[in-house]
Amino acid sequence: SLHEGLVGRLRAAWLLGKTRPMEYRVAQLEALGCFLEEKKQDILEATALDMGKPPFEVELSEISICRSELNHMLNNLGTWMKDEHVEKNWVRGRGWLRDIWDGKHMSLTPSFTPQATQLDSAFIRKDPYGVVLIIGPWNYPINLLLVPLMGAIAAGNCVVIKPSEISRNVERLVAEMLPRYLDKDCFAVVTAGVEETTRLLENKFDYIFFTGSPSVGRIVMAAAAKHLTPVTLELGGKNPCYVSDNCNVQNVARRVAWGRFFNAGQTCVAPDYVLCSLEMQEKLLPALREAITEFYGSNPQESPDFARIVGDKQFQRVQALLSRGTVAIGGQTDAETRYVAPTVLVDVQHDDPIMQEEIFGPILPILTVASVDNAIAFINARERPLALYVFSSCKKVVNQVLERTSSGGFCANDTIMHMTLTSLPFGGIGQSGLGRYHGRSSFETFSHARSALLRGAGREALNTPRYPPYAARRLPLLRATTETKRRATCTIL
Repeated sequence: SLHEGLVGRLRAAWLLGKTRPMEYRVAQLEALGCFLEEKKQDILEATALDMGKPPFEVELSEISICRSELNHMLNNLGTWMKDEHVEKNWVRGRGWLRDIWDGKHMSLTPSFTPQATQLDSAFIRKDPYGVVLIIGPWNYPINLLLVPLMGAIAAGNCVVIKPSEISRNVERLVAEMLPRYLDKDCFAVVTAGVEETTRLLENKFDYIFFTGSPSVGRIVMAAAAKHLTPVTLELGGKNPCYVSDNCNVQNVARRVAWGRFFNAGQTCVAPDYVLCSLEMQEKLLPALREAITEFYGSNPQESPDFARIVGDKQFQRVQALLSRGTVAIGGQTDAETRYVAPTVLVDVQHDDPIMQEEIFGPILPILTVASVDNAIAFINARERPLALYVFSSCKKVVNQVLERTSSGGFCANDTIMHMTLTSLPFGGIGQSGLGRYHGRSSFETFSHARSALLRGAGREALNTPRYPPYAARRLPLLRATTETKRRATCTIL
């Protein structure tokens, strides 16, 4: 199949153990840091050409997040790589225990019995998977390609990197420049459209990491199933944003507008729709209008701080979503420059097209609900989202939404910011994805937790009770030395 030779070459390097030493991993991670530093201007230019991304947004969401992840990994890699030694408890025995073997009595101490493996070494080794495939998306083409790559390198894998063909200029930059920084024996960039990617997936990989839509995620998972290859699927979904009556309306408007219109709404964790009462909608609309004007001026089309839709096909899809509902703010479009104004829709019905798919554009529908209970019921009647947002100055309301819903991530009184913390795992649930990464979670995702027990070759008398011919009288001893005992009390915090 396509790229079979390339995958074979990487597998040969993997089998030689080239990627395993810590020094090698650190050197490759540092090389990635050099790529980010030295090619920063090229990244800014390529993302501007692809989707009119403002340099400030690129610095914040692509370069800074990558640098933060990289530094976090370099700071902690030595600790993460260490074998994790596991507990081997001593368990309290019941009175005198005796057993007979070799025709002699053997007695154990009356109060404590060592578990069978007490004298052995038991630990978890963080093993690399082998040859990994990472398929990146077009909306954050540097961040969502390089952050998983850092995890795969840190864990000691060889990697095939497949940037998105939709963000053409970034794809070219990554394909031409990244191989100059990384070891060509262990890392390769593949440029491929839909057909070639389908054939690339026919190869046997040891792990596949995919970021994109649920529909393509199903194709990737089906291809992985043929080889029983484990996957991480970072997908999207319709992220709800509940705004309670009890909040600072101006703050809500600014934070929601920023999250929705950042990168022209082409963000998988953007708030996808607002749920609020009719009274809150009346207050929110003027506040949103004010926030949009404050951010992008009276004509956002002229603002240097507002991005464009990535391609004609994507533009037509987003524009078609404006056909239902009432435009309360914005609504202007320009096909030639793929401009869609920051838009707010009201009078949206539950079954309108805009409520059937992830918007992935600068449109914010508002739906009215009577109460927090109604909002929770609305959210729970739909697929589980990648992110869930709630705005309220009442902690009780925030906790209610957190406890009674399910989502990949959760953020109260802001949008998007939860994914900037390297300490918080990032990933979806159900339709919004499978698996997680960021910080230590990236290292763990690309590592196989290998259980290891190193036993001594001698002390055979200790093993004799478990061998045939079996004798019922040995069971108390075996149970005492292998079973974990329940503690006397269970504390509920």
